[in-house]
Amino acid sequence: MRKWILLLMILLLSSVSLGQQVIINGAGATFPYPLYSRWFYEFERETGIKINYQSVGSGAGIQQAKAGTVDFGATDAPLPGKEQEESKLIMIPTVAGSVAIVYNLPNVEKGLKLSREVIADIYLGKIKKWDDPKIKALNKDINLPSIPIVVARRSDGSGTTAIFTNFLSAVSSEWKEKVGAGTSVNWPVGIGGKGNEGVAGIVKNTIGAIGYVEFAYAVQNKLSYAQIKNKYGSFVEPSIDTVKYAASFFKLPEDFAVYIVDAPGKNSYPIAGYTFLLLKREYQDLEKAKAIVKFIRWAYEKGDKYAEELLYVPLPDNVKKLALKKLDLITYQGKKVVDLLK
Repeated sequence: MRKWILLLMILLLSSVSLGQQVIINGAGATFPYPLYSRWFYEFERETGIKINYQSVGSGAGIQQAKAGTVDFGATDAPLPGKEQEESKLIMIPTVAGSVAIVYNLPNVEKGLKLSREVIADIYLGKIKKWDDPKIKALNKDINLPSIPIVVARRSDGSGTTAIFTNFLSAVSSEWKEKVGAGTSVNWPVGIGGKGNEGVAGIVKNTIGAIGYVEFAYAVQNKLSYAQIKNKYGSFVEPSIDTVKYAASFFKLPEDFAVYIVDAPGKNSYPIAGYTFLLLKREYQDLEKAKAIVKFIRWAYEKGDKYAEELLYVPLPDNVKKLALKKLDLITYQGKKVVDLLK
């Protein structure tokens, strides 16, 4: 009898414990998904706070954050300060990362070089074959095959697309005038894939394909990626160091709305950006608000090692300090959540 009573007490205590678990729901960018998955796992292990995240693209993340259907949104396409205020949102940077130009060419696993102009012309549909004279001129030591270029791009609203099209707009006046930049554009050419995963899948499974994905997806999927000729004239691959170097040329404005594209400097990788969380200014659930603030602090204090393992670039300390000050704007019933944590 005592055993049954003890078992019943254990079950009751377990159900109470489960009922007290704080669960946070977020949605948005696929760009940082490999890192966020790791962060959320480690954070739950340490704190017991569970974070569910839907990797649905920056466009959907922005929409859901504005609609209030999630506790936070995530985007690589920064919202201007005015839009943040109108939407009653706060934008906090988490890490920086690069967009790799990936390709699938027989017998060309490494060493492909592409200029800014050539990338723009490929996505404008002006360069259609891999042995085009403009590509051959950059790759005299490579026997380029005479096969069609299959252009892969995003089909969904995407912060990765926003970074890439801001780069194209910076380096090509024709692209800027005809197509422009944004999370979603009217592509002149290409096969659409959903998420970074979708574009990576198209390139991996299609001979002659070219696409753009966050660098971690290129590495995880064992895709070849090009060296890009930057503004200085150097051919540079995506890496933690080349993105750090590029980011050093951009001063973060107060609203954090900036892209790291076409940076000057010999070692700058030209297609990069920050990724952000969109937080509510006023939360209706105190425990969720506390949990979100705790997570941001945890990510800044303990998340850098996981970021570097997955080839993302941690924020400099001065940027973290600016971002942590933004947490003062998060309230519950008009009171600062940071004060309620003390």
